[in-house]
Amino acid sequence: MAKVLAVLYPDPVNGYPPKYARDSIPKITHYPDGSTVPDPEGIDFTPGELLGSVSGELGLRKYLESHGHQLVVTSDKEGPNSVFEKELPTADVVISQPFWPAYLTADLIAKAKNLKLAITAGIGSDHVDLNAANEHNITVAEVTYSNSISVAESDVMQVLALVRNFIPAHEIVTEGGWNIADAASRSYDLEGMTVGVVAAGRIGRAVLERLKPFDVKLIYTQRHQLPEDVEKQLGATFVPDVKDLAKVVDVAVLCAPLHAQTYHMFDDDLIATMKRGAYIVNDSRGKLVDRDAIVRALKSGHLAGYSGDVWYPQPAPADHPWRTMPNQAMIPHMSGTSLSAQARYAAGTREILEDFFENKPIRPAYLIAKGGQLAGVGAKSYTVKKGEETPGSGEKE
Repeated sequence: MAKVLAVLYPDPVNGYPPKYARDSIPKITHYPDGSTVPDPEGIDFTPGELLGSVSGELGLRKYLESHGHQLVVTSDKEGPNSVFEKELPTADVVISQPFWPAYLTADLIAKAKNLKLAITAGIGSDHVDLNAANEHNITVAEVTYSNSISVAESDVMQVLALVRNFIPAHEIVTEGGWNIADAASRSYDLEGMTVGVVAAGRIGRAVLERLKPFDVKLIYTQRHQLPEDVEKQLGATFVPDVKDLAKVVDVAVLCAPLHAQTYHMFDDDLIATMKRGAYIVNDSRGKLVDRDAIVRALKSGHLAGYSGDVWYPQPAPADHPWRTMPNQAMIPHMSGTSLSAQARYAAGTREILEDFFENKPIRPAYLIAKGGQLAGVGAKSYTVKKGEETPGSGEKE
C-alpha cells in the first residue's frame, strides 16, 4: 500500500460542489502539436467539475482506495505544524499544483524517507528542489501541455486588459460612474505595437499564434530558434537575447520556466532599458521578475502596466505590494486551472499514478527528473547544476 499526499487549494467559500455556469466542456483529444491528451485507464469524475480544490481530490479517491492505497488531501501546507509537513515523512507520493504549491525544499525532501514520486498536477515543477530530488532518486513528473492553452488565452486577455485599460473602465461602471475621459485617458490600440514573447515553448508559441491576427509586430526569444517555416507562419522574428527584446517591445509576455538563468530576469536594470509606457504580462512564474523593481517601475510611470497571476510566495500575503501597486491587473494564480484544464491535468495525474503503480514507463513528455537526473521534458526545460540552488530551494522574497 502506498500513501499519496495531495496538496490542493481550498474549496469555494460558498461550498462544494458549486453550481456550475455550464453543463459541459468541449472534448479535446489532441494538443496542437498532435500529441494526445491524458489517457488513463479510467476516470471517476465528470469533465467540467471543480477538481483542483480539496473536496475535488482530483477525482482520485475511488481509484486509489480501490487499489489499497491511502489518500490524504489537504490545503494546509505552511510550516512544521501543517498537515503537509506532518504527513510528508511517511508519504510515498506527493501531488501538488502550481496554483497552491507545496514547496518540496531540500530539507523537507531529506525528511521524506519514503518519497518516490512528486507529481505536479499542471505544468511547472519549480516548487520542487530538483537537485535534492535527484540526490534522493525521486521521480518528478508533471502533466505537460494540460493547461498550456489555458495560460496562453489568459496571457492574451491580460495584454488586452492592460493596453485597453479595461479594469479601471469596468470599475467606473460598477461604482456608478460614466466618466469616459477617465477611462479613455490610458486606453490604446494594440494594433501596430511590438509584442515580445519571452520563451516560445508550448505556451509562448500559442500566445504568438493568438496575437498574430491583431496586426502587431511579433518578436520572441528562445533557447532554440524556431524553424524558419514556423517563424514565417507566426510572422515572428527571433531575437537571441532578452536584453535586445526588452529594448524594443511595447508589451513583454513572459512564458519562460523558472530556473537559475531566468530568476529575476526582469530586474531594475533590464526594466530601465524598456520603453517608457511598456507593459509586462507574466503568467509564468512570479520570480521571473524582481518583485520590488516592478513596484518601483509602476510608481514612477516607467511601466504603464503589469499583469499576472503568479506571485511568490503563494498564496500571496495580504500585504504583498503587488496588491496595491498602481496600474496593475493582478489575479490569483488561476490562468491554468480553468475547469477545462482541470479535467486534463486530473486525468494526467491519474495516468502517471497508474503507470507508477503498475511499473510502466511514464510518458517522457511528463518526466522532469528520474534516476537521479533531469529527464524527458525536464531535460529540455530546466537547467540544474550540482551545488546550485534551484527555484524550489525555498528562498523567500
